[in-house]
Amino acid sequence: MYTVYLDGVQLPVTPSEMDMQINNQNKTISLINDGEVNILKTAGLTDISFTALIPQVLYPFAVYKDGFKDAAFFLDKIEKLKVDKKPFQFIVSRVSPAGNLLFDTNMSVSIEEYSINENADNGLDLEIDIDLKQYRAYGTKKAVIKQATAAKKTVKATSSRPTNKTPPKIHTVVRGDTLWALCKKYLGNGARYPEIAKLNKIPNPNLIYPGQVIKFG
Repeated sequence: MYTVYLDGVQLPVTPSEMDMQINNQNKTISLINDGEVNILKTAGLTDISFTALIPQVLYPFAVYKDGFKDAAFFLDKIEKLKVDKKPFQFIVSRVSPAGNLLFDTNMSVSIEEYSINENADNGLDLEIDIDLKQYRAYGTKKAVIKQATAAKKTVKATSSRPTNKTPPKIHTVVRGDTLWALCKKYLGNGARYPEIAKLNKIPNPNLIYPGQVIKFG
């Protein structure tokens, strides 16, 4: 069973196919009298594309974790993810029929493009073509220039470090909770859900139950 999440929201119908392209940044150069060599570099950002069926009515094959949501709900969510100019978490969970987690895709992405298709063959239902691009966080260091003498200056890179340890957080699961969303709430990073699942000895991170007590740290 495959499930697809955009910023913690599960698509009601799993896309029938998905294309994930890991882009290349290697560079081939020619050396005098020595032929070509390949300069290996860090892989480029991954491009993801798929078509999502968004039903307007409740079908037996569609999944709504928190109850039926019409197409307008998903259109508003996707539009918000596009205009907010912020990365979000894209998760594809692959679970065996026995309920064991096979492997998953979990990365920060942005919506590059999406288009809404209405076709008479689909009745009132919509199809949305979505193009995502992997997001890698980046940052800069703040440099403080300190003058030692009139002729000499030193540059010191400063960084802030936490001075106090945060006490462990504990949460009792209620209906509608997901481990990814709880990690985002308590730890500020939903992608840490495998770590918390291991800490709490949860065999399947996608299956947590009301009343279950989860520790964060």
